[in-house]
Amino acid sequence: MHSWNGYKDHAWMRDEVSPQTGGYQDSFSGWGATLVDSLDALIIMGLDDELELALEALNKIDFTTTRSAEVNVFEIIIRYMGGFLAAHDLSHGKHPILLTKAEELGEMIFNAFDTHNRMPQMRWNWSKSAQGEEIQPSSHTSLAEMGSLTLEFTRLSQLTGNPKYFDAVQRITNELERGQSKTKIPGLWPLFVNAKDLTFDWSQYSLGGSADSTYEYLPKEHILLGAQTDQYRNMYENAIETIKKKLLFRAMTKDEDKQILFTSNVRGLKGGALHGVQYIQDHLKCFLGGTVGIASKIFNRTEDLSIARGLTDGCIWAYDSMPTGIMPETLEVSPCAEIEKCPWDEGKWYEDVLGQPIHSREHLERAQKQVEDEGLPPGIVGIADPTYKLRPEAIESIFIMYRITGDKSLQDAAWRMFQSIDKVTRTKYGHSAIEDVRNPLPKMSNKMESFWLAETLKYLYLIFSEPNLVSLDEYVLSTEAHPFKRPS
Repeated sequence: MHSWNGYKDHAWMRDEVSPQTGGYQDSFSGWGATLVDSLDALIIMGLDDELELALEALNKIDFTTTRSAEVNVFEIIIRYMGGFLAAHDLSHGKHPILLTKAEELGEMIFNAFDTHNRMPQMRWNWSKSAQGEEIQPSSHTSLAEMGSLTLEFTRLSQLTGNPKYFDAVQRITNELERGQSKTKIPGLWPLFVNAKDLTFDWSQYSLGGSADSTYEYLPKEHILLGAQTDQYRNMYENAIETIKKKLLFRAMTKDEDKQILFTSNVRGLKGGALHGVQYIQDHLKCFLGGTVGIASKIFNRTEDLSIARGLTDGCIWAYDSMPTGIMPETLEVSPCAEIEKCPWDEGKWYEDVLGQPIHSREHLERAQKQVEDEGLPPGIVGIADPTYKLRPEAIESIFIMYRITGDKSLQDAAWRMFQSIDKVTRTKYGHSAIEDVRNPLPKMSNKMESFWLAETLKYLYLIFSEPNLVSLDEYVLSTEAHPFKRPS
């Protein structure tokens, strides 16, 4: 309510409130991103008066025009369309305005698919389309943006009976499926794809930003389609087997009883060889524990549940390691030689920090000084980006794993995270992203993205709710944590 009131009082109908100063920012075309993204959270939390206010305001949103020169198709679909559809599903269709608005947006954004090969222009120059000029898909499109529209468009087709939205995203899936075995690391797709020529030649691979939600949507789209096709299952299974073989690793930590798992970033060479392996963990990769957990259940891959738990524990460990109790945006860790057993080795940690073998007292002192100067906890060898942007991914995986296993220690972890985040990010008009998680009194960046209300706080709320509230047997949650009704 503190964050919602800050938005309501100081940035109503704008995209987001500036939580320190009480100003506003229009980051996503100025159609009221926080308002729409938060609709289903208001329903889930039983905030009926706030919901009435929000529903009244929806009539004023005009999707036919924007001051933005280009429209970010992916962000608009996951925040706005996802927000409308989930609020519609959770309120059992009680408020017709929700589906009306989703369809208005769908009609408008559908024009971004009007290209020679039907691949969308993800940074859409809408004024060109409005003037009837031709648009082209980009030869440098992020995998995540291209591959993460399936849930929202499928649900829109299911609810409106208009197949064109599903057809549009199914074309993309067919191209991804066609290219999956032909990339430099068969089974995975590179971070960027050439949507113009439909090639997958880029050599960088990761499960972090620019890739994440394409993998997340494979099991989720399988669920939303009622398992009527094996296409998404097959694509997921090809991907997870490759991830296990090529990217998955264990981090060396002082807690040797816990299997702390992460995935590396690599460059792929022709023939599937790996080059330049980086043992880097982004906060954005923390979605993976939950995704592998869901897939282990629906595809009956019981052997993967322990991997899902290890990936989730990895992100919990990263939070617990920091002085603020909050994981940074990007960190680098000390890898173990094998996943099964991994004793703590202080000397190896220092060598990894220094990036070279330690042969002298001077080397050791240099490593120790680097650890002190950079505030590196044991097992962490570098913090490339120390910010925290109020991200939800770690809490999302805890929510899913708690719902699957019922393990109360996951609730304890979520509660520690909540208290830590609340303590250092709270501002006058909401909560703000911070500059450095190593500093107990960090500098604020005056930014509160809509996903703070739509995802982070919603997942925290659901972790401590009864499991029949947004049951995972009844709903599938989008990458923006919007619950869509599963077909019965």
